[in-house]
Amino acid sequence: MTTDYLQPSQPDILEVIANLSNDQVFTPPRVASAALNLLPEDVWGDSTLRWLDPGTKSGVFLREITKRLMVGLADEFPDETKRLGHILKNMVFGLATEEVTAMMSRRTLYCSKDASGGFSAIHFANVGGNIWHQRAEHDFDDRGKCRECGGTSEQLEIAGRDNKAYGFIHADGRQKIEEEMDMKFDVIVGNPPYQMDADGGNRTIPLYNIFVDEAKRLNPKYVSMIIPSRWMAGGLGLNDFRSEMLGDQRLRKLSDFSKMELLFPGVDFEGGVCYFLWDRDNPGPCEVTYSQDKVTVGPQERDLGEFDIFVRDARGLAILEKVLAHKEPSFVDIVAADKEFGMTSNFSDFRKTKRSTDVALHYNRQGARLVGGMSRSAVPKSKELIDTWKVLIPEAYGERGTIPAYVLGPTLIAAPPSVCTQTYLFAFTDSETMAKSIDSYIQTRFARFLISLRKISQHATRGTYAWVPQQKWNKQWTDEALYKKYDITEGEQAFIAEMVRGARA
Repeated sequence: MTTDYLQPSQPDILEVIANLSNDQVFTPPRVASAALNLLPEDVWGDSTLRWLDPGTKSGVFLREITKRLMVGLADEFPDETKRLGHILKNMVFGLATEEVTAMMSRRTLYCSKDASGGFSAIHFANVGGNIWHQRAEHDFDDRGKCRECGGTSEQLEIAGRDNKAYGFIHADGRQKIEEEMDMKFDVIVGNPPYQMDADGGNRTIPLYNIFVDEAKRLNPKYVSMIIPSRWMAGGLGLNDFRSEMLGDQRLRKLSDFSKMELLFPGVDFEGGVCYFLWDRDNPGPCEVTYSQDKVTVGPQERDLGEFDIFVRDARGLAILEKVLAHKEPSFVDIVAADKEFGMTSNFSDFRKTKRSTDVALHYNRQGARLVGGMSRSAVPKSKELIDTWKVLIPEAYGERGTIPAYVLGPTLIAAPPSVCTQTYLFAFTDSETMAKSIDSYIQTRFARFLISLRKISQHATRGTYAWVPQQKWNKQWTDEALYKKYDITEGEQAFIAEMVRGARA
């Protein structure tokens, strides 16, 4: 049985297994192996370590760990059966995300979904072995929202379906787990669930950050996890997580990929993916490798906490430093907030045909830019901005990691009196001349490159403009003039052109 277990020549079904969903992505063995490669070599020869995958789905991490331990512990346990027994009974543990993934993980690790049965590679007294799964319960508040994962009872408590109360991140689950196994682990690894839908599917609530936080709370020696990269510069409710991660000097290795498909073919998840090594006892700078299509940058040591977000591609740092050295006011100071006028993208309380006395309302329907009208008194908020000139900039412009990128969609100058829905962010100013100057600036590769350093998804929120400096709004701006002003070298200009397309009309 042990020889069969380690048979390298057999086709590996875990390379081609289909995903349950975008939030629960099965990990190909080669990707699990790459994440495990971040760990120091001596862990594979230490028979005292306890390993945990807190969100096992196919069992691939547990299997790859076991295969390496079978090699590393050969001298200590010459007998293969005793070696495998020690590893599976004392060293390797998993918490399954659902009942079906519990059975899959047991089949992968024990060669049987019943660890107590005759076909199991190692006999356990219980069906589950060291792969735990029980139904756990959410902790819903008075509004029906889970205090621990943020999901709602309406979306999660559906008869006949799993309630997604992952045991590792819910108190009820952790209590049940602790009744069955000692929750002291030396190495925590895995590819946890990423998110759940919220607000009818229009937004998603991240979950992976909760798994990482809980893993670190257990204070193991090492944590190595595969998670979306969106935390580096954006994501709903991730500000505290980002700040903590960037300031944690125990985050010692980071492999970042601009597109999810570079690791998970066929998976559409915006912002890319990364895996990291957290080393409790050895703080210091982080060794970062960034992969973008066929280009790999690094590994190189980086200070993750240098800025409030993480600049993924280190090749842009020299340009950014030149710009920030001028210490000019930020363009963000003249950019309005999201929903500045209080109107969502599907706002409907307006006239499709504008009257002469109306305020113009700029909105979008099915990709078409339209102008309606509404009375000044009907504008919900920020009435003081109605009579400003505006450069409207689409807030969302999806290119899904395309390089070179447009970064932003086509802009539009709106004369006063005017308002817009959430479809647009806008820069506001006093005159048409200034608006045209601002618009010319936004068209430059220079400005859009600086925006791209902070833009990790299709949404260019107000914060993505933080590193764009303001200029004098009395002329038409060009890349040539900006490159000269900021001493951007020919090589740096070429890099910007490689990353950013000329503006789309």
